[in-house]
Parts: sequence; C-alpha cells; structure tokens
Amino acid sequence: MDQYFSQSPDVASDPQTWSYELRGQTFTFTTDNGVFSKNEVDFGSRVLIEAFCTPDTDGPLLDLGCGYGPISIALAATHSDRSVLGVDVNERALSLAEKNAKQNQISNVTFKKSNILSNVYDQSFAAILTNPPIRAGKEVVHRMFEEAKKALVSNGELWVVIQKKQGAPSAKKKLSELFEEVEVVTKEKGYFIFCAK
Repeated sequence: MDQYFSQSPDVASDPQTWSYELRGQTFTFTTDNGVFSKNEVDFGSRVLIEAFCTPDTDGPLLDLGCGYGPISIALAATHSDRSVLGVDVNERALSLAEKNAKQNQISNVTFKKSNILSNVYDQSFAAILTNPPIRAGKEVVHRMFEEAKKALVSNGELWVVIQKKQGAPSAKKKLSELFEEVEVVTKEKGYFIFCAK
C-alpha cells in the first residue's frame, strides 16, 4: 500500500467529511484514503497547533508536510494578519487541503507541491511548523530540519512535534546541532513539541 508521503497514492478514493475543533474554532475537513490521519486530526498535530506561539518577527508561516491542511488552516484562521503556506509531496492531500481552505472560508492560506522545500527555495518564513513523516526515515526528517533552518528569517523559529518512541531524542540532538536554542515547549502523552530558534 502506498504511504501518505508518496506523490500519487494508488489507493482507491473514498472521501469523507467531518468537523473538528482547533484553537477554539470548529473546522470542516474532507479527507480520503492515501493521506495521513484521515479519520481525525492526529494527536501530534493537535498538540502542535495548540502549543504554537507566533514568533516576534514579521513574515509568513509555513506548514512543512501539510497533508490535507489542518495545521495550515487552523494557523491561518487564528493569524489573519499572516499569510500561511502549506507544502507537501502528496498530490491528493494538496487538492484536499485546497478544498478544505475553501469550505472553511480561509483566504490567507495557499498550498504548493514541494519535495521538502525544493519549490519554495526563494521564500523566507517567520516560523515553520512540521509534524514530520517518521515512516519516511530519519534521513528525510533530518533533511527537513536542515532545509527549514535555511528558509527562516533572522530570529525565525522551527516548531516540531515528534513522539519519544519515534525518535524525539535524536531529533532534539539534530536540532541542537543546527540551532542556537532548542526548547521543549510541552510534552503530552509521549509527544514532544520542540521550538528551535
């Protein structure tokens, strides 16, 4: 079976629509087979969305590996003064993300196909958030951290959610090699939220 981080999932389409509350607002999401966490917003993304604090620096926000868009859309809805970009390699997830932005009437978010940051190399962001695809392997996840660092404005921040049993200690080590400051913002049910500055 195709993984959610493949470009064109080969699994039969079976869309479903449901509602979910994030940051005090109720959103309607349409999801499908071949995308990550199709039945509800996964716990890690929820913890990341709720924990995120906007950095004290100007610039857009980036959701790296946006899937069908819950992080991007929740951020755009609660940060109407910022533009939000979601990138993913999964074409089915991106078309769902665009649909979800429309059905939630969120206009300050856009979505773009990109293998990590290959298609947004000319942009800089105040904050980058990611719930990285652990199953893609440590090498991919660490490359995401490296590319994210290059795409941040001065004083920008990288926010990462990762489970302890899925490599939080090695992720923290890698982030500490790249960034001056790495803070554990919160821990919940084995999920760590790191903010790297």
